[in-house]
Amino acid sequence: MEIVVDAYGSEEQAMGWYYYLQDTMQFPFTATCITKRRISPVKEGETVEVVGMASEDECEREMFVEIAWDGDRLAVPLSQLEAPEADAETQQAIADWHYWVNQGY
Repeated sequence: MEIVVDAYGSEEQAMGWYYYLQDTMQFPFTATCITKRRISPVKEGETVEVVGMASEDECEREMFVEIAWDGDRLAVPLSQLEAPEADAETQQAIADWHYWVNQGY
């Protein structure tokens, strides 16, 4: 993938993904949880508002996005979300990330 073509390690790959997602996704957007994760309180089928990318430090091993949660912001894994009503670029970026995760990287 072009996103990580010049990356020479897991940190560089993570930052390639981070900046691709940050630059491509149009925030805010509505997303739906497609799978429960132990590290996230968001339940399958629940709708959330994604307001931005989490910090770079939080995305060194997996991509996290910030959602509006109980009057605050909370970082949750992008892999547990889909956004069928977001613009086409955002949907494609999320699909690209899901593909990468499903390939076992």
